[in-house]
Amino acid sequence: MRPHFAEYLATFVDVVRAGSFSGAARRRAVTPSAVVRQIDALEEDLGVALFVRSTRALTLTDAGQRLHERAQRHLDELADTHAEIAAFDGSVSGRLRIACFPTFGKRYVLPVVAALQAEHPALHVELDLTERLADPVAERLDVVIRMGALADSTLIATKLAPFARLLVASPAYLARAGTPDSAADLSSHRLLDKLHGADLLGWRDVLGCPAGHAGTGVVAFRSDDFEALRAAAAEGLGVAFLSSWVVGPDVRAGKLARLGIGGEPWNEDSSGIYLLRALPQPSAKVRAFAEALRASIGCPPIWEP
Repeated sequence: MRPHFAEYLATFVDVVRAGSFSGAARRRAVTPSAVVRQIDALEEDLGVALFVRSTRALTLTDAGQRLHERAQRHLDELADTHAEIAAFDGSVSGRLRIACFPTFGKRYVLPVVAALQAEHPALHVELDLTERLADPVAERLDVVIRMGALADSTLIATKLAPFARLLVASPAYLARAGTPDSAADLSSHRLLDKLHGADLLGWRDVLGCPAGHAGTGVVAFRSDDFEALRAAAAEGLGVAFLSSWVVGPDVRAGKLARLGIGGEPWNEDSSGIYLLRALPQPSAKVRAFAEALRASIGCPPIWEP
C-alpha cells in the first residue's frame, strides 16, 4: 500500500462528490492534473479501475462504488479520531467549520471569529451561512447553531441564549393603522412574512393559522431574508413577527414598537439558541469559539430590548 493512500482516498471521495476531476481540484486547491495523477496511483495500487472515464462524464465502476461506500466511513472515522485526539491539545488551531443562519452569522458570529483569529492566527474558519438544517455529522461540521425547540438526537447541545419572538411594527405604521390589542385585531393589518414555504416565521402561534389565511390580515410584503423583513417593518410596511436577535436592538432604539399581545404566549416554551456538536469531547478550537460566542452574546443577550 502506498504511503499516501489516505490522501488519495480523500481525493477519490472528492472526485465522486464533485463529479469531475476539475471540480475536485477546485475543492482541494490543486490542478486537475494533480488529481488525475492521484486517482491513477490509487487505481494502480488497487489493481482495478475506479471510474469509467469519457469526455462527457465520470461514472463509478462496481469496484469504485464499493470503495466509495467504504472510503466515506473510513475517512469519517479518521476525522473523528483526529478531532478527539486533538482535543487533548490546548492549542486553538486548525480548521473550524461552522453553520448558522445568515443574519445571525453576519451579526454575531463574524465579530467573534475575527477576534479569535486575531488571537489565534493558526485558526482557519469556514462559515456556512444557511437557513437549512445543517447536519454536523453528515457534513463534517464542527458546530451548528440552531434555534427553537430541539428534537431528540445524539448531538450535544450547549444553550447560548433563550429564543424569543417579538411582534413589532414601526411607530409611524401604528400611528397610521392603529395599535392592535388582540390577535383578532391583526385581521385588519398589513403583515410581513417569509418568502418560500408555509408559515416559516410561526405566524400560526399568533393567529391560530398562517398569515394571510382565513381573514387573518393581508400579507403586504414577503422576503427570504431576515434583514429585509426587519427593514420593511422599520420602514412602516406592516407588522412583523421576528426573533428578538433580529429586531431587539431596533425595539431598544425606538425604531420598532413591541406589541405584547396576550402576554406573548408563543414565548412560554423552553426553546433556545443552541450550539450543537457531534463529538462528546470538544476540541480546543470548539471550546474557544463556544466560550467566546457565549461571552459576546452575554446574559441577558445583547439584543434583548
